[in-house]
Amino acid sequence: MNLFVIGDVHGCYETFLKMIEQWDKETEILIQLGDLIDRGNSSPEVVKLVRQLKKEYMDQAVFIKGNHEYEMIEHITNPPNNNWLKQGGSETLYQYLTAGQDIQDDVKWLRTMPLFWSNDHVFVSHAGISELANNPFNETSEHGILWNRSPLKNIQKLQIIGHTPGDSPIYNAQSNSWNIDTAAVFGNQLTGVKLKQTGEIMEWINIKTDKRDMKDRT
Repeated sequence: MNLFVIGDVHGCYETFLKMIEQWDKETEILIQLGDLIDRGNSSPEVVKLVRQLKKEYMDQAVFIKGNHEYEMIEHITNPPNNNWLKQGGSETLYQYLTAGQDIQDDVKWLRTMPLFWSNDHVFVSHAGISELANNPFNETSEHGILWNRSPLKNIQKLQIIGHTPGDSPIYNAQSNSWNIDTAAVFGNQLTGVKLKQTGEIMEWINIKTDKRDMKDRT
């Protein structure tokens, strides 16, 4: 099957729904590369949706852990995580309270999220395999797969990552990598890319952020 990789959602439920409508379930594996939650207006709704998709489509729907999922898990397990609270966590807690959704049960599910998806040609993760990482799978390392902002290593596969927002997808030829975090939660757009299992890109999908997903910044 082909691949459909989606960038950082950050609680932008309405925008994410529009992106999911572009998913051809007959021919594509859906891969979302982390940071489903925080900053946008509807983190509980996003988690509820992806849990349902995962239940219904199992191996055909993959949701990778991002640093915001990691920090939420840490806060609920061993509070407080003050960094998370400042980075949208306080709002997420309030959203869970008003939604009446079981945050403990969602955190239990978030723990099961993988750190990456890969095949012989493509490697998808939240922040990528860094040149500086001694152990890229260390979830607490600044150069690890959840947190890295340093140059990526060329691993002889196409890397697709998010984590660091930009206006549009950015390709790095040296590392053979795409960053597809296009700042949906800041009013830009949510990006998805469709590609073959070999890494050949077939189509870009760009969904302008739905105003309902953002804070009123007026």
